Amino acid sequence: MRDDDTIDDQYAHEGPTGRSDDTPSSVQVGVLPGTEAAPSLRTRLGALVNPLTRRPSRVALASGVVCCLGVAAFAGVQALPADRLDPVAAQPALTERAQEGAASRGQARTPVTAPPTPAATPTASPSPTATKKAKPKPKPKPKRIAPVAGLDQAQMDNAKAIVKAGRKMGVPRQALIIAVATAMQESNLYNYASGVLPESQNYPHQAIGWDHDSVGLFQQRPSSGWGEVRDLMDPEYATQAFLSALLEIPGWQNLALTDAAQAVQVSAFPWAYAQHEWRATEVVEAILA
Repeated sequence: MRDDDTIDDQYAHEGPTGRSDDTPSSVQVGVLPGTEAAPSLRTRLGALVNPLTRRPSRVALASGVVCCLGVAAFAGVQALPADRLDPVAAQPALTERAQEGAASRGQARTPVTAPPTPAATPTASPSPTATKKAKPKPKPKPKRIAPVAGLDQAQMDNAKAIVKAGRKMGVPRQALIIAVATAMQESNLYNYASGVLPESQNYPHQAIGWDHDSVGLFQQRPSSGWGEVRDLMDPEYATQAFLSALLEIPGWQNLALTDAAQAVQVSAFPWAYAQHEWRATEVVEAILA
């Protein structure tokens, strides 16, 4: 074994941190973290420096190499960006950037609002009364008067038709009573058709009689000049024909009911009309009430 080998082994156990000629701190700072350049450099320098402690010829060479390597390392350190050199030194810059980003996200932002949509102009809807035609008011149904004086509804309706026709003519109340009493005697207040005149049966009727050609409520005969069959079957026309004849009798108002009726009808039973006077009066009063 050589003397210099003993010296090499002695210094090799001390390691780089136990020597006064360790790599300066500036070189250590220049070592990039995570790369293998720094450990390789230390190993090579340690191998060169240890023998140089006893060989002057190698000291000069080692010093030159160290200087060159130091200059190169320093130049590499200066060329690298500040945030790549040292994570600790770059931490303030990274923190500042993070704070700037956080500040920009945390700033209150003015919401962008869309321009207001113009309100639609309401169109005037046509009124229901303008679009729909006014429906004609239904005609009021004729008031139906309950039967009185022992009459049925058909008889009462015929008595009402007589009173209505007489009021159109403007005759007094006494003339209405005479007309109703006469119809009670002649047709029992039913609208008769005639079996002798088949034509009469073509019009509304409630019974059929066989007294010659007599028809209607007052049993008026077409052959006697009272009118056409179709007219005499109409209660209104038949009533007006009777009352017109009554008004032509002088002083009819002062005659007894049966005499006034007989003057118009010229019946074979002139006294028969008197029996219906009180009932005819009750019926007329009920209709006029």
